[in-house]
Amino acid sequence: MVEAEIDAVAAETGFSGVVWVDRGGEVEFAEAYGLANRAYRVANGVDTRFGIASGSKGFTALAVVSLVREGLLELGTTARSLLGDDLPLIADDVTVEHLLTHTSGIGDYLDEDAGGEITDYFVGAAHELTSTEAFLPLLAGHVSKFGAGERFSYCNGGFVVLALLAERASGVGYHELVRERVLRPAGMDRTDFLRADELPGDAAVGYLPIDGVDRSNVFHLPVMASGDGGIHSTAGDISKFWRAFFGGRIVGSVDEVVRARVDVLEQGRRYGLGFWLDERSDRVMLVGADAGVSFKSVHEPASGTTWTVLSNTSPGAWPVARVLIP
Repeated sequence: MVEAEIDAVAAETGFSGVVWVDRGGEVEFAEAYGLANRAYRVANGVDTRFGIASGSKGFTALAVVSLVREGLLELGTTARSLLGDDLPLIADDVTVEHLLTHTSGIGDYLDEDAGGEITDYFVGAAHELTSTEAFLPLLAGHVSKFGAGERFSYCNGGFVVLALLAERASGVGYHELVRERVLRPAGMDRTDFLRADELPGDAAVGYLPIDGVDRSNVFHLPVMASGDGGIHSTAGDISKFWRAFFGGRIVGSVDEVVRARVDVLEQGRRYGLGFWLDERSDRVMLVGADAGVSFKSVHEPASGTTWTVLSNTSPGAWPVARVLIP
């Protein structure tokens, strides 16, 4: 049985996190493994909150799409029209749609194509990154990699720019936009933007190996999540999200959001507006990887099935996800 395989892989890899499967909202499997806080020996539970890294890019995308549906933005709105003199290296023809589909070509403050280890320290003033505007110095100074629309290149900074554009178009802060337009309509009452330096007792601390010692990720990530990811959620709330999204309770019809805009051949996937898409089926994915965080959730609309793995270690989710998701 899959449960036995998951238990075996979890034991073999020292998996720390939660595994969840539901069909049509009925939970078929939910199990927690490992520790949420190693210093105090606090165990993970199925309702523990985990950072989901880039998994919340989908939430950013839906907040932006909701503004498009209201006429406050258009997919063809240029970033420059709202940035003014900020971030002058972003080309004048880069649009909201380019940013949503990772085809903008803008330089990235955290360029995953450039190599390096996920365990590297990269934010020197993480404690100051409490707002979208605070990211401007981090986003500045990166030259374009290619012309807008030429090809796909995963861009974290592009989604922070999207958060900034959404704020300026709506007059509402990014965090509240996501709460108003995604979390509340979906009933995700266990999901929020938590400060990394004051995590509540029901949230898992992220861990990663540094010089042979497992340490927390508090110095590796912005203290508050922004448009490119980092919100904290639970397996149950992720399930609520998928049902609300495909039930039309967030942005109405999902067709344009999950329509493939670009093929990502090297990964055997496609990409819509903020969501990964399976190459051969109707499955839609949210995936996140960061220092001390790994997350994958796959939803299959045809069967109403959701598979979710959350982990508070950098590599933890992947071996389990390979066994869990058929």
